[in-house]
Amino acid sequence: MAAPEVVQSRANPLYKRLRALVLRGATAEACLLEGPRLVVEALRAGLRITDVAAAPRAERTRAGAHALEALAEHRVAVRRLSEPLLASLSEADTAQGLLAVAERPGFDEERIFAGTPLVLVADGVQDPGNVGGLLRSAEAAGATGAFLTRGSADPFSWKALRGSMGSAFRLPHVRGRAIAEVLDALERRAVRIIATAADGDIRYDEADLLGPLAVVVGGEGAGLAPAVQARAAGRLRVPLQPPVESLNVGVAAALVLFEAARQRGFAAAGGSR
Repeated sequence: MAAPEVVQSRANPLYKRLRALVLRGATAEACLLEGPRLVVEALRAGLRITDVAAAPRAERTRAGAHALEALAEHRVAVRRLSEPLLASLSEADTAQGLLAVAERPGFDEERIFAGTPLVLVADGVQDPGNVGGLLRSAEAAGATGAFLTRGSADPFSWKALRGSMGSAFRLPHVRGRAIAEVLDALERRAVRIIATAADGDIRYDEADLLGPLAVVVGGEGAGLAPAVQARAAGRLRVPLQPPVESLNVGVAAALVLFEAARQRGFAAAGGSR
């Protein structure tokens, strides 16, 4: 059997499609996956993958070979691109040899409120790495879903997907709504709203985090607006040793979410940790 043709030209239609997605970022319909891990996670989550480009190096690594086998099992066609051509599309310091385009998933908002809700609300978190990390921590702690309010980074951007490591494919979430609209939706469903604040009046590990609960965290720097904090049933703080005055938003959210999971016996996550 003849070796598969390796694309060498930037005029190739596939290269142009991939390049356009790299330049403009994720769209309402599609997102770019870089690396074997994300490709496999997308397949496991049931996402439809429309285009795949692999450099010869992908077949020479265990992770790359596994991803290519998974793509073959799902009958997804793979085109070969030269190493320099694929590297020119990579946003990583070291190209991983595999790029794919997947249809962006959508989620039914009602799934966020399933069972006894544990909801993460990220208000204006602009750093995509933080958004990805927040979704990963929320899924790991057994959260039922998340809201990413207007002004938050796109969870399907390249950096956010790296941070979530596949959680963005699985954890139900809704993006782009005003924070007031999100709080209204929580209150209509009798979900208690808890805010995080550096000067909060309750230690996070002394708060009652049982029952339907939403944990609201603010964007980098400014944190939560006073109007948002005023609508919360409680304001939680993480005790810090001086001179440290604040934590990364992802770290603070993870502490609160895992404390909620501990109080629930990790039942929402389906088992022990």
